[in-house]
Amino acid sequence: MDVERHLAGVRRAVDAFAAAVAEAGLAASVPTTPDWDVRRLVAHQGLVHRWATATVVGETIDDEAIEREGMDAEDPVAWLRAGAERLVETLADAPDDLQALVFLADAPAPREFWARRQCHETTIHAVDALAAALGRYPRAADTWLEPDLALDGIDELLTGFLPRPRSRLRTPEPTTVAVLPDDAAERWLVTVTERPPTTERGAGDDGADVVLRGSAVALYLTLWNRSDEVEADGFGLWADGARVSWS
Repeated sequence: MDVERHLAGVRRAVDAFAAAVAEAGLAASVPTTPDWDVRRLVAHQGLVHRWATATVVGETIDDEAIEREGMDAEDPVAWLRAGAERLVETLADAPDDLQALVFLADAPAPREFWARRQCHETTIHAVDALAAALGRYPRAADTWLEPDLALDGIDELLTGFLPRPRSRLRTPEPTTVAVLPDDAAERWLVTVTERPPTTERGAGDDGADVVLRGSAVALYLTLWNRSDEVEADGFGLWADGARVSWS
């Protein structure tokens, strides 16, 4: 996926986010992030958009003040949209040789990195809002997601987040996890040990210790801990160890 497709993904996710908030209400609990209600979810996402924009342009922000602003906003969805639109415009106008912080393993160039990262950040939290509207974990058929975006988000998680030293996915005995979409040629093999996991693109089969099969969208939601649609023997190690958090 290129920058334009990622930025379109941000806008589509914000639209889905807004629709789910309208259906769920700001006070609704969020099944996929059980410590939050919808208002807190909106405030968090709006903070992340503003933080990402500041990082891209070389500024700093007061995270706590921005999140309070979101919590207190008279129209939280309008506040969310304003931050998202500034982010999209900033990245659309940024040069291809943008110089900015990146923080994942195997990261692309900064402009591509931030467009991709915010596409999936916004999409996953829009799925959280959908969960609040549904009152349960979503499944692929409940969402607006397309396979190309899902495959890209799986790759970001497996090759970008998991290999970082701060990731918590560990096992005392080496364990392999094959991720095998049944509607695409892409595949990944994650090796989990007592050190940070490693991921090999283009590898993985039924001989792995844990084999995950399903549609690209179902795998995306499951691997990001936003659905229970895909199950496999031995997959219990994933829920806590592979969870991505803000702090």
